[in-house]
Amino acid sequence: MSHIYLNDTTDEFTKSEITPMYTFDYLVFIGRFQPFHLAHMQTIEIALQQSQNVILALGSAQSERNIKNPFLASEREQMILSNFSDEDQKRIYFVHVVDVYNDEKWVKQVKDLVNAVIQSNAKVGLIGHFKDESSYYLRLFPEWQMVELDSLKDSISATPMREAYYRGEIQTEFFPEGTIQFLSEFQKSAMYPQLQQKFKHNDRSNIDES
Repeated sequence: MSHIYLNDTTDEFTKSEITPMYTFDYLVFIGRFQPFHLAHMQTIEIALQQSQNVILALGSAQSERNIKNPFLASEREQMILSNFSDEDQKRIYFVHVVDVYNDEKWVKQVKDLVNAVIQSNAKVGLIGHFKDESSYYLRLFPEWQMVELDSLKDSISATPMREAYYRGEIQTEFFPEGTIQFLSEFQKSAMYPQLQQKFKHNDRSNIDES
């Protein structure tokens, strides 16, 4: 939207773009993004429409890899940002949340990390989708206004995507271009075959136990 004002020096009408009005100063989006898929991207795009800034709280940010968490926090930052314009990248912030198996300690960690990023008196919200019982954590931040989303992209899950990836397949229909490029490059790393071996061993163990 634009408005028109009279220039005092030239008496000519000049158009001036007004600053977009956002509901929030910061919207927090919590996830592991292992890997970053189209439903994640759609959520961030919605958040950027409603908030001046978006804070991505990267879960399982400890510096060790496993088949559930193959990518380090720094790699996930790279993967995510590669899908956004330079302008949008400047509005996206990251905090690294390590696993603690206590809700009270985990909530305090998330709040402390977010508070270190935001400005005082900022209006903060939380964006997410109640996919299943594992989404209960979204109710643990009552002081942040909730932006609840309906199911996005048919509720796609990262678990079968990772399993396909360990079998050598990148399911391109579920990923934005930046993620596809990241996953392709990661397949060339020394770590990828190690994770494949762990996945195959875990797969065999599950079959033996069943």
